[in-house]
Amino acid sequence: MLKMKSVCGFSVVVAALAVVFALSAINPADAQERKSIRWATSNTGSYGYKVAASMVKILEDALGGQYTVTVNPYPSTTGAMKSTMDGGGEIGYTADVGMEELYAGTGGFKDYKPAKSMLVHTWYAYPMESFMATHASRAGEFKSWGDFSGKPVFFTTAGFMNWLNFMRIFKALSYEFKHVQIDPSTQADALKSGTIVGAVAYTTAGRSLASYWRETELRTDIVLVNPSPKEVEKLKAADLAPIEVDATKAFSKDVGVKTVLGVPILFGYNARADMPEEVVYKMLSAFYKNRQDLAKTDPGFGPMARDFVGMQVSGIKAVPKVPVHAGLAKFLKEHKAWNDKWQIAK
Repeated sequence: MLKMKSVCGFSVVVAALAVVFALSAINPADAQERKSIRWATSNTGSYGYKVAASMVKILEDALGGQYTVTVNPYPSTTGAMKSTMDGGGEIGYTADVGMEELYAGTGGFKDYKPAKSMLVHTWYAYPMESFMATHASRAGEFKSWGDFSGKPVFFTTAGFMNWLNFMRIFKALSYEFKHVQIDPSTQADALKSGTIVGAVAYTTAGRSLASYWRETELRTDIVLVNPSPKEVEKLKAADLAPIEVDATKAFSKDVGVKTVLGVPILFGYNARADMPEEVVYKMLSAFYKNRQDLAKTDPGFGPMARDFVGMQVSGIKAVPKVPVHAGLAKFLKEHKAWNDKWQIAK
């Protein structure tokens, strides 16, 4: 009798386990892992990383909890772009100047062939403005950007988009681009010691300074140097027209000028064409819906909040030969902003 009871008990356990496994088999969605979206950005101290990190929850919610979004920093923007194109991510941090070099096969993309496929226009988030600075003790030596030609300058970290921006600026002005690579955290000391005589500074949407630049201005005195009128004309002729930035809003103390002239670039987060159309469409729709709240938390989102659709159009117009992701095309058509001359990525 005891043996029979044991057999019966064992049978009940087996039957119960069979039910559990059967239920798991008929409801695979419960056991299925969430899909992954890896967002490649520049290093953790950069504005590009900060923006991506702030968008994670919005994107996960927009995709109904079906995706887990992780932000992966890289030493440079160029590195983030290449990793995404080689299959190490789904979204890559970039800018119009970076997309231009990528499709031209120049600079950091010379002889580069992606392991998977190229990035395409997907989402543009904010503008940045690049300009030049020097130590206050050298203010008398530098009156225009030409005075920095052939001199040791930290043009931001090599491979960063502001670095690429000044590379094309100096090319347009026929100046010698002599970059000295330093740790950004040592910039104040490098300026004071003369290791570098200038450094490229930049603002986001004319307001926000990078964290390492905030540290620089607190640790030492700097002055901003504007391009000369002749340089401005040459830059305009090269479609690199400088815009005015209120230095009193960007910097916490006197930097020699109230208005600084910076050459703008448009930053974005682009994907490969193989990211599903609906995923990109839902992402853009969610960011568009939350644009005003985003601007309240970070002034860098101000221009995007004022004209979200127009910023996407500007990003495409900056490098029109680059194909447009199908999800962005769908979004722009919905908002009556699509141009049939543009190519949809396949």
